[in-house]
Order: sequence, then structure tokens, then C-alpha cells
Amino acid sequence: MTVSLVILAAGQGSRMQSDLPKVLHPLGAVPLVLHALRAGQMLMPERVVVVVGHGGDAVAKVVTEENPDAVVVQQAAQLGTAHAVDQARAALDGVAGDVVVLYGDTPFIRSETLEAMLAARATHDVVVLGFHAADPGRYGRLVATGDRLERIVEFKDATEAERAITLCNSGVICASREALFALIADVGNANAAGEYYLTDIVGLARARGLSAGLVTCAEAETLGINTRHELAQAEAAFQARMRREALENGVTLCAPETVYFAQDTVIGRDAVVDQFVVFGPGVTVESGAHIRAFSHLEGAHVSRGAVVGPYARLRTGAELAEDVRVGNFVEIKNAELGEGAKVNHLSYVGDATVGARANLGAGTVTCNYDGVFKHHTDIGEGAFIGSSTMLVAPVRIGAAAVTGSGSVITSDVPEGALALGRAKQETKPALGKRLMDRLRAMKAEKTKG
Repeated sequence: MTVSLVILAAGQGSRMQSDLPKVLHPLGAVPLVLHALRAGQMLMPERVVVVVGHGGDAVAKVVTEENPDAVVVQQAAQLGTAHAVDQARAALDGVAGDVVVLYGDTPFIRSETLEAMLAARATHDVVVLGFHAADPGRYGRLVATGDRLERIVEFKDATEAERAITLCNSGVICASREALFALIADVGNANAAGEYYLTDIVGLARARGLSAGLVTCAEAETLGINTRHELAQAEAAFQARMRREALENGVTLCAPETVYFAQDTVIGRDAVVDQFVVFGPGVTVESGAHIRAFSHLEGAHVSRGAVVGPYARLRTGAELAEDVRVGNFVEIKNAELGEGAKVNHLSYVGDATVGARANLGAGTVTCNYDGVFKHHTDIGEGAFIGSSTMLVAPVRIGAAAVTGSGSVITSDVPEGALALGRAKQETKPALGKRLMDRLRAMKAEKTKG
């Protein structure tokens, strides 16, 4: 069955007290809107339409970077959810099949729940996702008999008896494209808020003799984000889920409550993650790797048997082969480290290729930036880079070559060669003591004054 997505992401989110559009606030290091988009994309949709409003250009940029085929449409005036969905009408013209309506500020909907809604479409013309709320609050209420939905009542318009219902509306709806837009065309705004409610299509469908069905999910899936407090609660729930899944999948977390994941973090079984490790977007850690305490990784791949940290930083483009060692206060960016390579102390390796079994001494720096352009450093297999070596890119160090400690290397070093690039040492007998005595005397004189 063909399906399309409409994701509503036009709200300003004034309760967030932020200049950033609400749907761009991060959850698990990923903008909120991408959580909904990724859940929906598991359905392999024919078309994805994202309705934007406040900060529309910024939202569109994030969405199209994730899915270049997504269609972004503007809701100039915020007149309600039915009005928002109606902005997708032209973009879905001629597209057959069903439409699933999602919300950019509701990040926890599972793709399995959406699949259940599509399955329910086999027996119902319109399908609504509901949940039993521990505290129904101001949610819209679902008046239903079994899986047959009679109507949806917004809290502002509900009677006391209807407000006592705990079955609540998530806002997620599935219907055929034809039925959805035909029903929206008849939605009015004669309600307490003066808005065009998408939920009104259920009553309109029943009035036309169409059936409305109900699928329920856990309340946690329907959590919407409207305030910083709710965002913090959502982050805590997200991290708890990711930690639990990692443990269940055979990952050792030495102090689970101190490890932070991104939405797309992948860690293989028998990997070990120590305390206070943070994973940004785009990290894959293979089985048997060890991420030691206080390390930060983003956009990086760590292969089997590699050890990272403590206090290491892997940035975008860091590719670590098997059994690599990256130690304390080392930063790797856009660099490939071959099997068994070692960068153990106080070093920066950026825009580089490091061969297998190469050893970079403490304080090694690939000087990759000239103020305008980035340049590449190539270090051959088995090379030994002495401590405090500055490798001024572009430069190539041959296999099994050696650089002397404290060298500044500006030219290529042939295979097996020794390169020294430092000034000749001069030693002045007794001058050091005389100099220090003079300085101490000057300090004492200054103190008296």
C-alpha cells in the first residue's frame, strides 16, 4: 500500500522562550523534527511533506538535508491543525494511497505503531492514534466503543462527563488522501479557540457514513514538547531508553546514568563504555571496542578492539581501524588511523591518513590549516613520530620513517629515513644560574618599592 507523510512543523513554540523554532531543539543530539521524520520514513513513503511556519527556512534546511526529496510547504497563518494539513493538498495532488499525519514536536512515535495504524485502515476509513493518560489534563478526549471511534472532543469544548474520559487523542491520524482532504474541506472553526481542528474530521466522517477506527499506544510515545521542562523530561526518557537498549544488546556501561547517546548511536555487543562518555550524532562503535572515561565522540567509526580515551575527542570523519589506540587528551578529526596505530598522548591529528602500526608521540600535531585551506598529512605504515613533532601539511612521512622529537617537518620524508627539523642546541655554562639570580634580585627590588 502506498503511503505519504505530512509532518506539521509550523508552530512557533512560544513557551520554549527561544528564538530557535521549537522543532529544531535537539533531543538525543538530533532536532525534534527529525525524530518524527525518521520514524515515518521507516514506512517507505511515496512522498514526504513538511509544513513549516515560524523559522521555516531553518526548518526546511534541516529537513531537506535529511531527506532531499521532502517537499516543504509554508503555513503563513497559524489557523489550526486542519488548516496546516490543508497546506499539503497541492503537494500530494495525484499521489495515491494513504496519508499519515505526524507532528514535528512529538518525537517518540514508533514506526511499529504507524504500521498498526496502516493495518487498521483495512477496516476503517479514518484511523486515529490514542493513548490512556495517567493525567488527561487538557488533552482532547476520544469517545469510542472498542476500536470504533465515535468522535474527538477538544478539552475546551468538552462536557464534565467527557473530561472524565482518560482515553486521549495523540493527534496522529491516517486516512486515504481523497478522504482526508475532502473532510478537511468541510472543517469549520466554530469552537472556543476559533481554529480549524484536524480532529473534527472524525465527526464529519461519521456523519457521512464513514468508519473511524482507533489504535492505541503507550502514553510515552505521544509525548509532545512545548516547554524547556518537557524537553528536559523527554531527554531523560530518551537516554534511559537508549541505555537500557544498549545493556540489553550486550554493551557494558560501567556507569549507565553518566553515558549520553545520540539518536543514531550504534554500539556492538561486548563493547565497553566507561563513565561520562558522550556520543554525538553519527557514531558507530564495533564489538569489543573500549571507550574510556570522559571521551566525546561524534561522526566517528571505531573498529573492533580499538581503545579510545580517557579524555579523548573524536570528531567528524574519524575512522579508527582495529586495535587502534587513541589516548588521553587526543583529538582526531577527518582522519583515518590504520590497524594498530597509536596516538596515545596530547596530540591533534586532523585531515590525515595514519598507516598501520604507526606510533605518534606525545604532542604530535598535524598542522593542517593555513588560514584559508585545509591540507592533508600522510603518515606511512610503521612510522615513528617523535614527541612534539609539528607536521606542516601538505606533507608525507614514508613507511618506517622516523622524526626526531621537537621537529618541525615541512618537507616529505622518504621511507625509512630519519628527519630532524629543529635548531641546533647551544649550551652556555653557568649562564642559567646568573640569569635566574639577576631576575630574583629584580623581583626583590620591585617588592621593596
